Amino acid sequence: MSTKKAVFDEAFTLHQLKHFLPAQAPLKDFVHHNTLHAFQELEFFKALRVSSTIFGNRTLLPLSNYRKKYKNGEINDQIINEIITVKKGKNQIDDWRKKMFNLEEPVFINPRIGQLRAHWQSDYSIDMDAMVRPKLIRLINAYLDQGIAIKGFPKQADGLLNTIIEIQEHSYAKVFNSKRAIKLLYKKEKSLSDILCLIVGDQRYYEQYLLDQQYTHPGISGMVCAIEKKPDALYAARPILLFEFIYLELLLELEALELSVNKNFRPLAIGADFAPEDIFREVKTTDYWEVLELWHTSFELMFHDQVLAGIKYSKKEELTAIKTQAFFCIDDREESIRRNIELLFPECQTFGTPAHFNILAKFKPEKAKFATQICPSSASPKHLIKEVNRKTTFKTDIHFNNNTHGFFVGFIVSQTVGFWSSFKLLLNIFNPKKSVGQYSAESDHMDYNSTLIYENKNNLKDEKDDLEDNLIVGFTLSEMIKMVKEELFNTGLTKNFMPLVYFFGHGGSSTNNPYFAGYNCGACAGRPSTVNARLFAQMANRKDLRKALVKQGIIIPESTHFVGAYHDTTQDTFDYFDQELIPEILATAHAKNKEKFEAGLAMNAKERARQFLLINTKKTPKKVHKIVKKRALSLFEPRPEYNHSNNALFIVGHRNLTRNLFLDQRAFLNSYDYKSDADGALLANILSAGTGVAGGINLEYFFSTVDNEKLGAGSKLPQNVMGLYSVANGVKGDLRPGLPYQMIDVHDPVRILTIVEQKPEIVLKVLKANPDTFGWYDKGWMKLAVYNPFNKELYILVNGSFQIYHPIQKVVPKIENFERFIESSSNNLPIHQFN
Repeated sequence: MSTKKAVFDEAFTLHQLKHFLPAQAPLKDFVHHNTLHAFQELEFFKALRVSSTIFGNRTLLPLSNYRKKYKNGEINDQIINEIITVKKGKNQIDDWRKKMFNLEEPVFINPRIGQLRAHWQSDYSIDMDAMVRPKLIRLINAYLDQGIAIKGFPKQADGLLNTIIEIQEHSYAKVFNSKRAIKLLYKKEKSLSDILCLIVGDQRYYEQYLLDQQYTHPGISGMVCAIEKKPDALYAARPILLFEFIYLELLLELEALELSVNKNFRPLAIGADFAPEDIFREVKTTDYWEVLELWHTSFELMFHDQVLAGIKYSKKEELTAIKTQAFFCIDDREESIRRNIELLFPECQTFGTPAHFNILAKFKPEKAKFATQICPSSASPKHLIKEVNRKTTFKTDIHFNNNTHGFFVGFIVSQTVGFWSSFKLLLNIFNPKKSVGQYSAESDHMDYNSTLIYENKNNLKDEKDDLEDNLIVGFTLSEMIKMVKEELFNTGLTKNFMPLVYFFGHGGSSTNNPYFAGYNCGACAGRPSTVNARLFAQMANRKDLRKALVKQGIIIPESTHFVGAYHDTTQDTFDYFDQELIPEILATAHAKNKEKFEAGLAMNAKERARQFLLINTKKTPKKVHKIVKKRALSLFEPRPEYNHSNNALFIVGHRNLTRNLFLDQRAFLNSYDYKSDADGALLANILSAGTGVAGGINLEYFFSTVDNEKLGAGSKLPQNVMGLYSVANGVKGDLRPGLPYQMIDVHDPVRILTIVEQKPEIVLKVLKANPDTFGWYDKGWMKLAVYNPFNKELYILVNGSFQIYHPIQKVVPKIENFERFIESSSNNLPIHQFN
């Protein structure tokens, strides 16, 4: 893995930094990703060892945690012996068991990163970070600010350094006072080496120094890389390059050294009695890492084996009496609402699909300045959906009036309305209510009663009339036909349509929550999938579209009506769009469906509430539901919901494969009909799209759990929003990528297991045709199993091929009383079947 160069290569070093620094997008586009993406070409456990050795982060739980899980029965001897047999050989069981239970945990992980810059402290007795970082962070946050500042930063269209020059020339408060720093700032042909030769001295150390430097604040450095890669990541564009950022930091370091030491200080590496270190040299394994791998694999198999036993041994019955159909996102939070609806409304057939519903577009609310993406962040949409005739008006609050920032008005307001605001805050603790500070899909995204402009009236005959923000306004009829056809084919619903077919988008409402985008739909780039659900229903209800679908093999009866809807996963509520368009003959059926859905929502709220503190889950579902709704509105609630906590499964197949199983809201469920996909073409689309999404969510939760301080964001409580684009602790701290403690404190860090219902040879063919997707499984970042519906056998992927798997657990326990069952524990519950 070594990348050491004999001579400093600036371009190569910048490339290295962009590869290894965190890659998290701004808050508005908060989409989960593999925290260790830079190591994904390595085998999973090797990647964890290498990352931990280089950067000093913890990548697996401490040995003591695994041993505690063993004592609690979360890992048993049978599983341990099975793992040792597979990985080390049956004759090695006793030796490795001794190591697993007796090996001591290393006291301290001494990372390779940071060793060179540590000499500022040891050789010069100066704290370089303390002298430079506060000023650097203030400058960058002011430059990238998206609307917090009362007075805007003087930004230049040609980048960060030219903006600094503008301040240097026209501001009373100068950025630099050092003559050498100012001279280098104004230099036309800039090079990092020009400053490094003054600070470090020996070019053999330059690369190591820059790696050390940028990893003292990986959050802000990674954000700069993300914005450089995707300039439209910020609504208000701020051109910035990693080169400029590093150049500015080096100038600040140069001035700090001149002020704290003297102008003739000795560069750090001149006369050094230590050699430059190849940070990326090979990392060898040790007994400690071998033991950690055995413990962790045993922990994972305890759960995965339960699931595979449930798949193999539970009852699988085809639905016969169907009255209505409902589509939900594959999101793991939708697993439980689907299950609770099915338990109380057995005649409802549900499907799972990414909730952008095959619509690749951006959406522009009425009077909005910017269009937002409503499809996967990896997509590059060319179309725009516009909102007009918005009925909802934004409420105002005197506390948010700009005049309150002035001396006189500010004084008057603080002495009058300010007193009342303190009482409102106190009252909110005991009786939370909706406020202007709450994020909700209706007020902050799409007005439920507005009109969507989604049809391209000109049919692209004159593109100049159809463009807005360089996007084509609306879709042609042929494009709509293609989107609807592919969505229905992918999920397996091409016939037997019921009178009412619901499409539920989803998102979450919360107050005072900077991670709001992470509670929304990942398939819609962190936005609620309201527009997508409503738009798909409107398209599918068109007579001209249905007529064209007949030729494609999809016959939707005239009596069928599609209804767009929205699931607020935090409050567990459903909203329905365009209900006035539902035919009168179906109005009664819709009303009855809503009642049954409401009962399912109440039960779902009760199930979720078992992990919430201060809620008595032994109350009736309706009473618990009422508490959960209020909880989501609380200004002081750091856990409005647990989001994707404990996600561990990605299941691709018929619903009857899992309909009889309790999966504890831990599974992404993607509908797939193997019967209509003999060559695996549909499966290829599902796995290429779903693998990265499910894997990214799973691994961000995984690593944010095992090391919440270095790979996660720490606690939410001391965090401040920086420039409306990220969060940091305090006002001078580094940005915090990853997930906060309040989102992962109940999460079990296990790799996700993908289970596909199809012949193993077809799955393998599909995966090998797409090396990027196959790499997730082949390198072990995700686990893969196949349920063959033709011979009813299970297979697991081992060393690039499938091997038959017989679950260790032979009996799947049954749930006798579901309410009593979910009241029994606030921890993760084992896999059960219902009958």
